[in-house]
Amino acid sequence: MKKNPFVTSVSLPEYFLWEKMEKAHNLISFDWDMTARCNFNCRHCYINLPMGDKEAKARELSPDIFSRIADKAVSLGALWCLLSGGEPLLRKDFSEIYMSLKKKGLLISIFTNASLITHDHIELFKKFPPRDIEVTVYGVTEDTFERVTRTQGAFKSFLKGVDLLLEGDINVRFKAMALRSNLHEIPEIARFCRERTKDKFRFDPFLHLRYDGNSFRNREIRSERLTAEDIVELEEADPERFSELKKECRGVLSESRNQSETSELFFCGAGMRSFSLSYDGIFRLCSSLWHPECLFDLKQGNLSEAWNKVVASVRMMRSGRKEFLQRCASCSLFNLCMWCPAHAYLESGKMDLPIEYFCDIAHKRVESGSKKLAKKKP
Repeated sequence: MKKNPFVTSVSLPEYFLWEKMEKAHNLISFDWDMTARCNFNCRHCYINLPMGDKEAKARELSPDIFSRIADKAVSLGALWCLLSGGEPLLRKDFSEIYMSLKKKGLLISIFTNASLITHDHIELFKKFPPRDIEVTVYGVTEDTFERVTRTQGAFKSFLKGVDLLLEGDINVRFKAMALRSNLHEIPEIARFCRERTKDKFRFDPFLHLRYDGNSFRNREIRSERLTAEDIVELEEADPERFSELKKECRGVLSESRNQSETSELFFCGAGMRSFSLSYDGIFRLCSSLWHPECLFDLKQGNLSEAWNKVVASVRMMRSGRKEFLQRCASCSLFNLCMWCPAHAYLESGKMDLPIEYFCDIAHKRVESGSKKLAKKKP
């Protein structure tokens, strides 16, 4: 057989991705909230706007503008793109945008509630497979599911969409948000998910506050949050989740983190290898970072400027706040805490204020992990 001159084989360790990941500040991925609109009205959602919101729809990036941004992202090294929302399948041009990304050679992941999945989507995904599709499960009974989504008929459309994806042999992952409204069903939700996929099921106990600062909706979100005790109890009851937390606890208990001499705000990975894009073209280092001084409008500037200058500028930010320096900056529980500058800003309007709710969760996790580890000692 004649050798194809356009194909070269390399062993996995030599594959350029590993070299790329070793270098600092190399772009690998980006995510885009294709729309803020959603056909559900979930009590806990930090972004959703009504499905028929004309103003929000008018502000959504066109396929052409997004394609130019994606082209630049690829030229900077991006390999993977996450499409999210709102509900991304609400966009009539979803398939057009999806195919434009496939033609650029990008791996594509999709976050969806699955309720709008059609046979046409399945044909598209079978012919041009996504890396994965992650579906959020709000409940496994109609009552619980529709209490969370506040949408009549949502449960049936969700089940139909999930069945279409699984019957089409599409790579599906499941997750759940742990809320007051579905806490009683979390074990059943986990069972539902694990029976339908070989991949790991995950649940998220942290509910972000609204990106738009809507005070009424933020009160709803807070009312759905679990207490620190609830979160730890839920994590202890899930063997996979608790196994991961035990590893984190062991590291916390054996290694102290000393940051008392630094005033850096960002000791996370925000902007190091990825960026986030809002539905209307706002560049952020991560999806939760909405402080005005950390934003860049890609409709008014270019991605190279944002990636090479804005990221560096934001990551150089420092804090002189005594409370931050004495608590967050020197805390050894950072890997068990939900605190970060982005979340602190959404909670308090400041990027450098400690948030008691996060602190409480971290300490409860350590307390639980310490007890479990102590019981296993001879």
